[in-house]
Amino acid sequence: MALTRRNFLELAAATTALSAVGIGAARAQDVDILRMGIAANGPRHSDPNLTTQGSDNWATEQMYEQLVRPDDGRFALTPDEYLPTLATEWKQSADAKVWTFKLRQGVQFHRGYGEMTSDDVVFSFERAMKEGTNRTILSNIDSVVANGPYEVTIHLKQPDVNLLGTSIFNNNTSIISKKAYQEIGAEKFATDAVGTGPYELVKFDPETGTSLKRHEGYWGEKAKIAGVECVYIADTTARTLALLSGNVDIIEAVRAPGWIDSMLQRDSTLKIDMTSPGSFNTLHVNLTRAPFDDLKVRQALMHAIDRPAVAQALKPMGGTMPGLQPDFFPAGFKTEDLPPELQYPYDPEKAKALLAEAGHPNGISFDALCSQREDYSSTMLIVQEQLRLAGFNMNLKIMDHTAYHAANRSDQNTLAMHSSSYPPIPTQIYFQQLAKASEVKADGSGGGNYSHYGAAMPGIDDKLAKALQATDYDTYLALCKEIELQVLRDLPLIGLSSLGFTAVRSARVDLGYPVQSGYARWRFHRATKTA
Repeated sequence: MALTRRNFLELAAATTALSAVGIGAARAQDVDILRMGIAANGPRHSDPNLTTQGSDNWATEQMYEQLVRPDDGRFALTPDEYLPTLATEWKQSADAKVWTFKLRQGVQFHRGYGEMTSDDVVFSFERAMKEGTNRTILSNIDSVVANGPYEVTIHLKQPDVNLLGTSIFNNNTSIISKKAYQEIGAEKFATDAVGTGPYELVKFDPETGTSLKRHEGYWGEKAKIAGVECVYIADTTARTLALLSGNVDIIEAVRAPGWIDSMLQRDSTLKIDMTSPGSFNTLHVNLTRAPFDDLKVRQALMHAIDRPAVAQALKPMGGTMPGLQPDFFPAGFKTEDLPPELQYPYDPEKAKALLAEAGHPNGISFDALCSQREDYSSTMLIVQEQLRLAGFNMNLKIMDHTAYHAANRSDQNTLAMHSSSYPPIPTQIYFQQLAKASEVKADGSGGGNYSHYGAAMPGIDDKLAKALQATDYDTYLALCKEIELQVLRDLPLIGLSSLGFTAVRSARVDLGYPVQSGYARWRFHRATKTA
């Protein structure tokens, strides 16, 4: 990187910031230490049952395992793509309500806590069901029972043909040591947890980050690099320059227009790893606020938003959403495969005509809230300009990210953008963002259905209930496709774009596999690093 005076001053400031968190270039060059720059102020937990800050999952992904998981760098698109991990084989009953898992023998916990058995599995699941951060999905589990030391049976209240994706490959149901939890105690375990993964915790510092070392007693192929350090650098400039100067090996990217291009201009050797689809960026239309209770107005809104242009503006991270699912997900549609009336091509003149038919020949004006976070604000500013050309005057009120989510949760928004990552299990987004049971409440006690779909007008609840009751995957999938089409007809929720989660790494680091899809975290056990 050629240093200009501005670069030099930025680097000097960044070096000061990095020194405060204990980063030194000499140690970063160590080929046996992989250093990850995290976009947050500091870690909150190392216990996978408690992680509420997504950035903490970079460490937990190295330290813990589940009974099954997808191959590294991708989602399992169908149930048969999950790989044996702490379970070696499994079977489900004909009604998809009873699942039995045979456990891998000889798996050793970190720090000498002994062999994993069915007691640890039962304990981990029961703890997740009682106090984990994903209790809603796990609430379908009725019981987890040990059948001897190396087999467990999971009994469900309702069928779940996607159990491997909904409840087994789940942070909360990572397997921890029962003995360690009881000896260490719940309070200390939150930052000193014990798992079975390829790396084990060495140090948890709430100010600077976490240090991990290779688990020498790991049941599978041991990690190639001896240590991983997750260093928390919230400041974007400091994090960027830490990578460019070689003080860290990988950083969480800034998901804003032009950022990737600017990085590659500064160092063309950098490697970009990106999940697809990443986050689902959706736009909730509040059906209780006139004139958005009128279908013609919602249709006008759909024609007024150039969704491919939104995705293009966020390239290479952005992707187009024909419906609520990416087109390569099991329930997704390609635009050309949708009925013509549900394709909604960008057409501001048609949008104006629909507004006139709805009694608004001069257009409409309304307020909407927006988060100041880069991915939210950049997307909604693009949408604001597109809407203006079609007669929608949207006055955006940009606010703190935490306050924005609190406002959405208390039903204060008209067009509420939401961003979440989802696996290829379509009923998850339907349940969380469209089901009547998840309807937002003014007192903040409701869920993430900010449109009031299913309450303000009939929704997809009947179809969703049938999908969740399906005992075979094909029936489940057919019902999900019906839901996709109904949502495109009713338009309570718009799929704006997908936004791939992105990390940038030094060319000296080879992950050992390509990142294609998956959650906003990936494992480092196959990675190698050169001097």
